[in-house]
Amino acid sequence: MDRAHTHANQKGKSNSSRSPGTASNFEVRILGKINVAVVGVGNCASSLIQGVHKYREAEEGTDIPGIMNTVLGPYHVGDIDVVAAFDVDADKVGKDLSEAIKSGQNNTVEFHDVPHTGVTVDRGMTHDGIGQYLSDVVTVNHDPSTPGGQTADIVGILREREVDVMISYLPVGSEDATKWYVEQALASGVGFVNCIPVFIAREPYWQKRFEDRGVPIVGDDIKSQVGATIIHRVLTRLFEDRGVQLDRTYQLNFGGNTDFLNMLERTRLYSKKISKTAAVKSQLEQEIGTDDVHIGPSDHVPWLKDRKWAYIRLEGTSFGDVPLNVELKLEVHDSPNSAGVAVDAIRCAKIALDNGISGAIQAPSAYFMKSPPVQYTDDEARQMVELFAGGEMNPENSFTPRKFSGVADAQQ
Repeated sequence: MDRAHTHANQKGKSNSSRSPGTASNFEVRILGKINVAVVGVGNCASSLIQGVHKYREAEEGTDIPGIMNTVLGPYHVGDIDVVAAFDVDADKVGKDLSEAIKSGQNNTVEFHDVPHTGVTVDRGMTHDGIGQYLSDVVTVNHDPSTPGGQTADIVGILREREVDVMISYLPVGSEDATKWYVEQALASGVGFVNCIPVFIAREPYWQKRFEDRGVPIVGDDIKSQVGATIIHRVLTRLFEDRGVQLDRTYQLNFGGNTDFLNMLERTRLYSKKISKTAAVKSQLEQEIGTDDVHIGPSDHVPWLKDRKWAYIRLEGTSFGDVPLNVELKLEVHDSPNSAGVAVDAIRCAKIALDNGISGAIQAPSAYFMKSPPVQYTDDEARQMVELFAGGEMNPENSFTPRKFSGVADAQQ
């Protein structure tokens, strides 16, 4: 099916004026194809790329297991086309993307064969992307005189390949590396999807940078389709709605991929713990004590590979001051669980581009991310995304934000 046609008429209103001399980069977008650049060719990127190929011929208007929206706005899930990829792992740089997603420490499930793509993984920027534990298993070539030893011209590649959206899968704790890639996206005039807990979309400074450049950002810290965070949020909201006081709760997570290996380095977890805690606490009307909430990654268990096990417990007080406790265990393949959300976040970023919407995009960020600029209930956020995809560019105006939404709430 040919979905491509030129979309020159901007339906929405931009949050700011465009920068002089930059209109040629994004004034006219082509519907029917979304050129994507992936930062970090790890398990999540592998699942995303496999999924895009798997569902490329999915029939529109049908319910397909694993897909929230086969078509979102004007875009089919198969319209996503990864045209650039960046990594620092010497075992991935220089390889075709179809080979790189099975290289290095990648250990996610291979659920679909990806043919030769013609996209070679380029050498990215390291900065603080490789921590103490990752450095033991990932080899980085720092010799600029050898192939793959020097950072590629990221801006040049983004422009040459007419990238629409950059999606970041950098390791947790990559504060400097994330900001560096954000600068490349801004310089190139492309949208950005921030899947990790480095606060960009929720920060006024970066919001204004994206507004001034005339491009959107969806962030921060991606939720899984049915992961520990969204289950914990929904149960927390259920307690609230049914009149049960949440007294204390925990969420413990174990996994065997390099994400969990990296998070053994506790100094890299500051933003991650804030992000996951704020996502849950935002669903409460009343504050809960700091000592009564514990949420975060707990350990690395190599034999789990890309599986994640989460243990969640909620203790509350119900009618008659009687205790009420809920305890559950979640077992998931971590990366496919994330990719099912990423395909929608990417398409929402492109919808924003098509409509001239810039800055932090509230509706998709609230539904797809743990730490959006503004928190809503998940049901409200879903409705907002549906309205957004249907052409209403500011659906958040019809909904009330949660009382506890910010980073400060999680730090209390």
